[in-house]
Amino acid sequence: MKYGYFFTGFPGFISNQLIREILRQNDGKGKFYVLVLPNMVDKALIERTAIIRDFSLSESQFEIIEGDITASGLAIDPDKQAQLELEGTHVFHLAAIYDLAVPKEIAYRVNVDGTRNVNDWAKTLKNIKRYTYFSTAFVASKREGILYEDELIRPPGFKNYYEETKYEAEVLVDALKSEIPVTIIRPGIVKGHSTTGETIKFDGPYFIMNFIDRLSFMPFLPKLGRGDTVVNLVPVDYIIEATTYLTFSDKGAGKTYHLTDPKPYKVSELYEMMMFELLKKQPKGSVPLALAKGGLNFRVLRRYLGVEKEALDYFTWRGNFDSTQAQDDLKDSGIKCPDFKEGIAAMANFYRENKHNPQYQINIV
Repeated sequence: MKYGYFFTGFPGFISNQLIREILRQNDGKGKFYVLVLPNMVDKALIERTAIIRDFSLSESQFEIIEGDITASGLAIDPDKQAQLELEGTHVFHLAAIYDLAVPKEIAYRVNVDGTRNVNDWAKTLKNIKRYTYFSTAFVASKREGILYEDELIRPPGFKNYYEETKYEAEVLVDALKSEIPVTIIRPGIVKGHSTTGETIKFDGPYFIMNFIDRLSFMPFLPKLGRGDTVVNLVPVDYIIEATTYLTFSDKGAGKTYHLTDPKPYKVSELYEMMMFELLKKQPKGSVPLALAKGGLNFRVLRRYLGVEKEALDYFTWRGNFDSTQAQDDLKDSGIKCPDFKEGIAAMANFYRENKHNPQYQINIV
């Protein structure tokens, strides 16, 4: 049977790269359907053209479908829906609001209601072989200690509405495991490609780079806090390769995976590596995180530094992700999470080349 791949979240960077990896692994076979918001069709057409060119696809192999995950039935045309019910075999749900500062109403409408709609839609497919859902390791939110892949425990609180709504959405997808073959992917904090440094936007660890770069005129720069907690950063290529393998592996059905770094670095170590790559300097002294976060209450300061205040919560959080199940099921593939240290030069080079390009910078509010 010919596979029909359906994606939400296109033309986003991860969905784009995931499509390319599937094409590489399957010799350009199958048909790709991407659900795209009407206001994103022009950008989606550009990405579609590039993929068709790069993989020598026929025009009919890649189809853009206008729709909206926040609408019932994903707002897909009824005739197209009838076709997808027969041809859709693999669903990849990536569409979400990923902003740490997202307002509650928007987060719930897209991340929770949108996922409920995709779940209901996936159940209409008569030949579905796998539903791969992109969650986040941070559904654990304020839970700390060792966090396991087979746990989905409501935390005592949430650091932001992004985490809260991704938790609620994962609960909905987890309940589907008894009905259709589901694989849940929980990435750590995603950074750029381990060898090229390419990324889609400067958020997450890039807030640290913004901070260092914009204060580079100072004679010395302090650390932020004690920096003795770990921050789990994973390159996008590991996420893409591992997700593709686990989606098409029989062992991946019905499982949840932490695609996290099994040997993460401390905040202080990451900060030192970034500062050395960008400035060839070492930090001196430290600024208490409470003071730094207080300063970021002022919009003018956080916009100047290019740092969301919500990001500082991850510098003091004491959670450690156990990824035993992911490591075990990836053993035969040869896919491993690259050491952060190996990719820091490429990460810094890409940042330097693009730091003044507004398309990479987050709009700090």
